[in-house]
Amino acid sequence: MAKKNIITKKSLEFFEKYLNNASPTGYEWEGQKLWMNYLKPYVDTFITDTYGSAVGVINPDAEFKVVIEGHSDEISWYVNYITDNGLLYVIRNGGSDHQIAPSKWVNIHTKNGIVKGVFGWPAIHTRKSGKEEPPKLDNIFIDIGAKDKKEVEKMGVHVGCVITYPDEFHILNNDKFVCRAIDNRAGGFMIAEVARLLHENKQELPFGLYITNSVQEEIGLRGAEMITQTIKPNIAIVTDVCHDTTTPLIDKKVQGHTEIGAGPVISYAPAVQNKLRERIIDTAEKNKIPFQRMAASRSTGTDTDAFAYSNGGVASALISLPLRYMHTTVETVHRDDVENVIRLIYETLLNIKEGETFSYFD
Repeated sequence: MAKKNIITKKSLEFFEKYLNNASPTGYEWEGQKLWMNYLKPYVDTFITDTYGSAVGVINPDAEFKVVIEGHSDEISWYVNYITDNGLLYVIRNGGSDHQIAPSKWVNIHTKNGIVKGVFGWPAIHTRKSGKEEPPKLDNIFIDIGAKDKKEVEKMGVHVGCVITYPDEFHILNNDKFVCRAIDNRAGGFMIAEVARLLHENKQELPFGLYITNSVQEEIGLRGAEMITQTIKPNIAIVTDVCHDTTTPLIDKKVQGHTEIGAGPVISYAPAVQNKLRERIIDTAEKNKIPFQRMAASRSTGTDTDAFAYSNGGVASALISLPLRYMHTTVETVHRDDVENVIRLIYETLLNIKEGETFSYFD
C-alpha cells in the first residue's frame, strides 16, 4: 500500500464524533451504534452480544477466522453517596484518576438526560501550607448546584448514575490528536479504517475477518472474554494504547522507552504468540513501517490476554498506539502513529494464509 495519508476528511470527522460521544464501561451502546454505522459499507454482516460488543464480519462463511480488535469503553465514575446538603461522592468505574478530578466539569447521565456538575475543591486561601490534603477518592466530591439531597433526587440523580468528563477532541500543533477516551476509541477507529482500506482497495481475504469492538475492557477485559467465545477465532491481532514514557515523572527503567511519533509498539509477553509477533515485525520491516518494542512481563493488561487464553489457546499479538497522559482528559497521540498502526494491521492481514496455525511444532 502506498505511503499516502490514510486518514481522510470523512474518517477524521467520524473519529472526532466517535471520541466526543460518551461510552463509559457498561454503557457503550450509543458509541457502538456510531461505530457500526461507519463500518457498515465495508463489511458483510454484524454480530452483537448481550453486553454490547460489536463485530463487523467480512467473509462470514469462512471456517478460518481472524480477529482484529479494539475496545470501546472509557473510564468513568459512579455516584456512590449523596450528602444531606446535596454533594455527591463517587467510586471508580475503571481506572479513573482522583488526582485530576478537582475543578473538572462532569456529565452525570440520568434517565432524563445529562445533569452538569463540577468536582469542587477548597480554595487555596483556606488550605494550610505544608499540611494540604491531596485529592483522594474519599475527599473528592461533585457539586451539581443542589441545596440538599431531596433536590439532587428531584434532578434525576441517584446512586448508580454514571459520570463522564465532557472534554472533546482537539488537534494540537497540526498532528497530535487530543481527547479523553482515545484509550481506546482510537483502537475502534483504527480497525474500522483497516476494513475501509480493504474494501476500497478491493482486497479479497482467504479467511473470515472479524473487526471486533469489545466492551468492558477497563474493568478486566470482560467484553473480549465474552465475545471470543462467540467468535472462536484462530488468530487475534489486538490494538490498544501504551505509555509514551518520555514525559516527566515516568521511570524508563520500570516502564521502558516508547514515545509518540516513533511508530506502533509491538509487545513481547507470554500471551503474545511468538511466530505471529515475528510475522508482524517482518511485515513492518518489509513495508518500512517504523515500530517500537515493549516488554510486558506476566500479562499485557489488554484484551490480548483474554483472546490468547480462550478456546484452548488462540494465536494472539498486540500492536499498541503510544499515548501521553493515559486516563486523563488530555490523552495525546501522534497522527503518524495512528496511520502506521492502521497500515501495519492492514499489511499483516495480507500476509496471513488460510489455515495457518503458527504452531511452534510445524
